[in-house]
Amino acid sequence: MSSSDSLRDAAKELSEAVDALSFGPPTAFVYNPLDYAWSIHEQYLKLAGKGKKKVVFLGMNPGPFGMAQTGVPFGEISAVRDWMGLSGEVGKPSPEHPKRQVEGLACAKSEVSGRRLWGLFSERFGKAESFFEDHFVANYCPLVFMEEGGRNRTPDKLPASESKLLEEACDAHLLQVAEILRPDCLVGVGEFARKKAETALAGMDIRIGRILHPSPASPAANRGWAEAATKQMLEHGIWK
Repeated sequence: MSSSDSLRDAAKELSEAVDALSFGPPTAFVYNPLDYAWSIHEQYLKLAGKGKKKVVFLGMNPGPFGMAQTGVPFGEISAVRDWMGLSGEVGKPSPEHPKRQVEGLACAKSEVSGRRLWGLFSERFGKAESFFEDHFVANYCPLVFMEEGGRNRTPDKLPASESKLLEEACDAHLLQVAEILRPDCLVGVGEFARKKAETALAGMDIRIGRILHPSPASPAANRGWAEAATKQMLEHGIWK
């Protein structure tokens, strides 16, 4: 079985595992793009998941205008559609928050974190295929959490009673990804992802580092994220 096929099967397992979980207030809506955006996610795995990788980048969970719309980690629309060349219909989560509707590749809003991340990769590597020869991008958790008013709720804000089973499923999946792709290095995009990788991959011969998260909520990221992240990769010997 090819590595991309193995990643597909692992993603299906993760999707089924997290679909079986329940979350209480203040979480009011939970979106699983591995369900309703599976068509594009599967295309992404076929494009990006071939063979051994040198580096796996790991994010926290989908953004409302990124992977929540496209099924691709940090899935800024233009990067997914134009740079990666992916296309297809995206369904609807059920229930869907009226203020956070899923419009797929027709979504007009920009995922700033994804625009910065994929923008750096496209500038440095040119073609998507060139980047994916040695790199892969994943999210630790596949779910989007929202409060009643539509506010995004990140996995680190969940109570321990809810996060325990979620993290067990996500840890198991991350371990599968590492075993399939056999990266030399895993880079947490932000501190949360780095810590989760250290737990899930404990004992594996994989170097774990981190880069600044590209979120616009980070003042440091707004002062020149691409330059800062590139400097961190060069300092850690991840890029040359």
